[in-house]
Amino acid sequence: MNKSKTTITLKKELKNKIILISGGAGSICSVLVKKLLEYPIHSVRVLDIDEHALFKLKRELNDSRLRLLLGSVLDKERCERAFQQVDIVIHAAAVKNIEITEFNPIETIDTNVQGTINMIQCAIKNKPKKFVNISTDKAADPTTLYGTTKQLGERLTSWADIHNHKTQFSSLRFANVIETRGNVFDVWEKELKNNKPITITDPKSERYFFKINEAVDFILKCLLLSKGGEIFVPKMKSYKIIDLANKYSKKHKKIGLRQGEKLKELLLTDNEKRFAKETNNMWIIKTYSTVDNGYQDFWKTDRNF
Repeated sequence: MNKSKTTITLKKELKNKIILISGGAGSICSVLVKKLLEYPIHSVRVLDIDEHALFKLKRELNDSRLRLLLGSVLDKERCERAFQQVDIVIHAAAVKNIEITEFNPIETIDTNVQGTINMIQCAIKNKPKKFVNISTDKAADPTTLYGTTKQLGERLTSWADIHNHKTQFSSLRFANVIETRGNVFDVWEKELKNNKPITITDPKSERYFFKINEAVDFILKCLLLSKGGEIFVPKMKSYKIIDLANKYSKKHKKIGLRQGEKLKELLLTDNEKRFAKETNNMWIIKTYSTVDNGYQDFWKTDRNF
């Protein structure tokens, strides 16, 4: 689908829709909010615990269709109010930083797993047309707590699609987005400003990167493609960290891989490739809800499982 055709289709898909975005004041979703306001939507509700980020978003956009909701995905009552009459849900709220998550496991599991459960339960009750869970490449064969919680989020989302036929549940799996706050480039720029050598974990490490506008466009494209039960994985370029670091400075400080980190991340596992449809710019993994009738029948035997 070419860009102009996608835009026309999105205008039709989004017309008069009420959209809820959890974690909506974050780096990626704040750009997504701006993009959504270019379409004839009814309103976009931004649910976030960061009061200052909500304030900045309001000052930057000042659009009457913008609704700023201060609250946490752990507060189910708050989520219930946010879900009223919603048509589309994009769930992006999460604790993400590897160093923070590894040493705050209870808080990470609360937000990334219980928060996702709260959002899914609200969706099952309120029946929006679509529910999109934002995941990460670290959910593929996870070795970190963050990756493990996001894999659970994907599985919960797939489970919800089996059990609810009023809402189309799907997940999007991203890697590193270049312009997000707290990423490696942000760290390097601050180190250079302070005349310090830039820190790298391991010269052999490689990571996938995506630009923020590419991430936003991908979310919107997958909103159109989603029929329920998919995990969408964009094709991204893998970069050697040492090559990226050398563009900033030749002075490096090696700190070693952090707890649970891999030298190279996966976008999808070999097993997932067996169930994935490959296109020019993505893989669409057909999850258990669409490829394994025996598994699906097992879940259907007890909806309270």
